[in-house]
Amino acid sequence: MAKGVNFLIYIEDKVTPGTYIKVAGQRGGTINRSYDTIDITTKDGDGWMDEDYSFGSWSIEGDGLLVESDAGFLALEDAFESTEFVKVRFQTAAGNKYEGNALITDFPVEAPYDDSATYSITLNGKGKYTKVLAS
Repeated sequence: MAKGVNFLIYIEDKVTPGTYIKVAGQRGGTINRSYDTIDITTKDGDGWMDEDYSFGSWSIEGDGLLVESDAGFLALEDAFESTEFVKVRFQTAAGNKYEGNALITDFPVEAPYDDSATYSITLNGKGKYTKVLAS
C-alpha cells in the first residue's frame, strides 16, 4: 500500500537541466488528469447520450511549510515572478514519475500570527506529460 508521504514534487534545476530539485516542506501533493468530452449524441442512440474524448489536461497541486531558503521554493518563486514555464515532476512512492512543462497559476503564501508559514502551488500542464516508470 502506498503512503502519501512518499509522493513528492520536484522542479527542474535551470542551471543543470535534467537535474530535479525536491521542493522542501511538502505536506500535500496531487496530480490531476482529465479529459474534456465532445457530445456526439444522435437520435439513433435510443434516448441515450453519447460522448467521445476531446482535449486532455493535467495539473499538479502542492502545499507545505514555507522554507524560504529552499532551492526548490526559490526556483518556483523565480519562475512565477518571471512568468516562465517550469519543468515539474510528480514522483510516486513506487518511483514512477510524471514529468512535463507547466505554468504556475497560483502561488499563495500564508503567514498566520499563531501558526507556521505555509505555501501552496498550482502548476497547470503545458502540453502532454510524460510517464517514466520506475526502473
